[in-house]
Amino acid sequence: MPKAFDEFVQAQLQELKEQGLYRKLRILGGEQGPRTNIDGREVINLSSNNYLGLTTHPKLREAAKAAIDRYGVGAGAVRTIIGTMDIHEELERKLAAFKHTEATLVLQSGFTANAAALGPILSDGDLVISDELNHASIIDGIRLTKAARKVYKHNDTDDLERVLESTRGQYRNTLIVTDGVFSMDGDIAPLPRIAELAQAFEAITMVDDAHASGVLGPHGSGTVHHFGLEKIWNISIGTLSKAIGAVGGYVASSQALRELMEHRARPFLFSTAHPPSVTATCIAAIDLLQTDEGQALIDRMWENARFFKQKLQELGFNTGISQTPITPVIVGEAAKAMQFSDQLFTNGVFAQGIAFPTVARDKGRVRTIVTAAHRRSDLEEALNIFEHVGREMRLI
Repeated sequence: MPKAFDEFVQAQLQELKEQGLYRKLRILGGEQGPRTNIDGREVINLSSNNYLGLTTHPKLREAAKAAIDRYGVGAGAVRTIIGTMDIHEELERKLAAFKHTEATLVLQSGFTANAAALGPILSDGDLVISDELNHASIIDGIRLTKAARKVYKHNDTDDLERVLESTRGQYRNTLIVTDGVFSMDGDIAPLPRIAELAQAFEAITMVDDAHASGVLGPHGSGTVHHFGLEKIWNISIGTLSKAIGAVGGYVASSQALRELMEHRARPFLFSTAHPPSVTATCIAAIDLLQTDEGQALIDRMWENARFFKQKLQELGFNTGISQTPITPVIVGEAAKAMQFSDQLFTNGVFAQGIAFPTVARDKGRVRTIVTAAHRRSDLEEALNIFEHVGREMRLI
């Protein structure tokens, strides 16, 4: 490695250490459960996206094993050559029915799903209008296009209307894109008003429902269905990596847009298809969500989330504007948020510290996610630890 480059890398790492932001990867030593082994320590896990506990569900395990026996361990090619198996098409049909859209297209991750949707529909002469707190995958997907960009204030539909009015008639297509549930604060986008403005200004609507899939809407079908907008909303991005319990993402859209993505979406064109075991796992999860058992898991997750959020607030913690199982505990200073996370871990709770640039400089926090798999006793013990550490650090 050239000396100058090595010195640059070392200097960047040293800067992170001096800011109290340098972290080492935590190592999970077992299943992704409500209580698990992390770095050799048994802790209550409050940082998993495993909302419904499906990563270890027996039906999903069985589906994965059966698919390996039938199809092998890999697809062996990109979808456009010979990597499209009948099991991939089955998953996409089930997802389309689940999302009440004409079609879906499955990608390797939720991150790449945003790029796959944005790339084919945005070019010179188009405009994309994005919420200022949208996920990095939306931001990076927009950057890969040649479209003009505007940003509106977070969840501020008056500001969105101002941008739409100021750009009326200047572009071929205008796309409004937002997260459905914002991953750092746990608040929900005002989709009804966004849809109303889009119709008034003839704009396209797109939502990234990564943290709403399996969480909001009938049987966890997402924010579009939570608000009853399925007949007028245009594009939904979903994930298979969080509540669904496996890995991947998808674009739910019209059949015509799916066909366009098959020809022009670079993440789809240049990535090997999902392994059959993962695909079968996702099918089993989608089937499960639409049963009484699936709905019971969603209800339990929400019951746990409401209990935990209320008790944190009663202790005096600042949980921000959360409306979902994502509940931040906002500390302020980045280094203090990381210290809070470390002290919680020492006392038996894993809650990841989050700091700038992921959140604003004065909004450092630990982010908690409560799942259906947590027992009330898990949450009560975690709350006792939050109280102990919070008082010790004079946060409450």
